[in-house]
Amino acid sequence: MNNEKINNNPLLCDIETGMCETTDETTNTSSYSSVQSTEKSVKLIYYTDPICSSCWGIEPQLRKLKLEYGNTVEIEYRMGGLLPDWSYNSGGIGKPSDVADHWDEVSVHYDMPIDGDLWLEDPLDSSYPPSIAFKAAQMQDDKKAQLFMREIREMVFLKKKNIAKWEHLATAAKTVELNVEQLKIDFEGKAKELFQDDLKLGRELGVRGFPTIFFIDNVGNKEIVYGTRPYAFYEMAILKLNPNAIKSEYSKNWETLFSIYSSLTAKEYSELSGTPRKESESILNELSKKDALEKLTTKNGSIWKIKN
Repeated sequence: MNNEKINNNPLLCDIETGMCETTDETTNTSSYSSVQSTEKSVKLIYYTDPICSSCWGIEPQLRKLKLEYGNTVEIEYRMGGLLPDWSYNSGGIGKPSDVADHWDEVSVHYDMPIDGDLWLEDPLDSSYPPSIAFKAAQMQDDKKAQLFMREIREMVFLKKKNIAKWEHLATAAKTVELNVEQLKIDFEGKAKELFQDDLKLGRELGVRGFPTIFFIDNVGNKEIVYGTRPYAFYEMAILKLNPNAIKSEYSKNWETLFSIYSSLTAKEYSELSGTPRKESESILNELSKKDALEKLTTKNGSIWKIKN
């Protein structure tokens, strides 16, 4: 894969940096004064996008961070607008099918199941509709909005669903028990403004790619972690801002983990349970054979869900 492709297409994420970069050149890295932590000691502003493959790669670390430091940190999800449309390109790649092989490569690199055939079968024209839908979900309930984000990510990365289509967004909303009718109203109205607010703040903060996480304490001191990094990078950022942050202990048995997160990949289970990767997959396979878990297999890996 040549550098021209990476520079010209935001969906071709740089595996070395762990970043999916935007094409927006107008950024200002000096505007932090208005962004501070509130109730909890450290605030995380997480700039992401529903179809950012590197953001899918960060899920194991982010889920562990929530378990260990959820009492210390507040995570605020912001949408970055990775793919406005397919007209931005000034050269290089100019069509969705060019992304398919790259997603398959990224899947192997992050050890997270991604099926790039989406871009051959039912490609998205833009990541704006699912981003706006997420802002609409936030208007109802922030926790459900995060569940909604996970649901649409599983749809796009594993099930090859075009999440720019309302039918899939509505299905995801219903699954996480959002009010679908209200979501549609907000999706067509106020959520568009909120999405633009996210884009504006992103420009002010100098966001150039995803994932980007700003760690900010009560007086405005900040740490930034760019790209998909090992867990220690995120933990270190918290401890730099709050050396007294207490790490929460949590049960690492499979029943507890699946009661918290209803779906887990083998990489996620390994990260959260501390079990070696290969052993994690064996454990999950055994549980699916015993009918305790439901297994969904893609050409690039599997995900396991708790059976209701």
